[in-house]
Amino acid sequence: MFTRRHHLTTHRHIHVGEKPHVCDKCDEAFSEFCHLEHHRQSHTADRPHKCFTRLGNLRKHRRIDSADKQYTCDVCSRMFTDRRTLHRHKRTHTGDKPFVCDSCGRAFCVSGSLHRHKRIHTGDKPYKCNECDKTFNQRSNLNTHKRIHSGEKPHVCDVCDKAFPRLGHLKQHRHIHTGDKSYKCFVCNKTFAYPQHLTTHIRIHTSNKPHVCDICQKAFKQLRSLKQHKRIHTGDKVYSCDLCSKRFSDGCTLQRHKRIHTGDKPYICDICHRAFRDSGSLHRHKRIHTGDKPHKCNVCDKTFNQRSNLTMHKRIHSGEKPYVCDKCGKAFTQLAHLMQHRHTHTRSD
Repeated sequence: MFTRRHHLTTHRHIHVGEKPHVCDKCDEAFSEFCHLEHHRQSHTADRPHKCFTRLGNLRKHRRIDSADKQYTCDVCSRMFTDRRTLHRHKRTHTGDKPFVCDSCGRAFCVSGSLHRHKRIHTGDKPYKCNECDKTFNQRSNLNTHKRIHSGEKPHVCDVCDKAFPRLGHLKQHRHIHTGDKSYKCFVCNKTFAYPQHLTTHIRIHTSNKPHVCDICQKAFKQLRSLKQHKRIHTGDKVYSCDLCSKRFSDGCTLQRHKRIHTGDKPYICDICHRAFRDSGSLHRHKRIHTGDKPHKCNVCDKTFNQRSNLTMHKRIHSGEKPYVCDKCGKAFTQLAHLMQHRHTHTRSD
């Protein structure tokens, strides 16, 4: 209950996520005018409470320094320095999500999450990189992006000391050491460390290719494959080898290329210990041991362990012979057959 009507009106902003009071300096929005007034002090550097614009923030900060956590969760006994943080924490137990997006209906535990989410619908990207002018809808994404320019990699693996710019990349890397693969394909029982990898894998069985090139209509299972493909049309090769100056359209291909110079073969078969430069080659090699032949001819149902073998096989049905001898014009279905044929000309010469 509220004693004044405007208090009720202000309170309702919490549920609808409405923030009518907007800063004319940075466009940050607030549900209450007093919060906007406090925020404006951050632009004027007027901080009457030592380093803080609000007395409440100073008091809250002092509790952090003194380790004074007087608010305790009655469910899990976790302690907090202020009542508001405790109130937000309790929603993790209750599942309460009172802040609902009026565009898509998605609900959030805290108003800040709703405010950031709404930028997906509005396209608002208020955070700008001062190096390349790229913009972002969240400050955390900008901070992560800046590491591209600075080379900073703050997340370090405690097993092998390899460093990463993002915590997500480190978590993904750790599965190499733990071998944890808890996501299983219901078709072929292959397991994956991450759900998004399983989702991408399932498209092999369904032939689902949701990412379509708007220039040539070629479709791809993964968005990154589409992005790499588009560089064929633009001719954009932004990645350059510092050893031979050869250029590539994507970073992964550059990294694989560099292993030609270094001789590095980090992907090792756990059955026969043969080593490979890239994970794809190891994955295809393992089919020799497992007998897996996932690529099937749609004409005669013959199966193959590699897509390239299926492609060559299909030429039997289509009659296609793309490899033509420049001496006599004879054509072949496989490059190896053409190379073998060329020896007949060198011997006669």
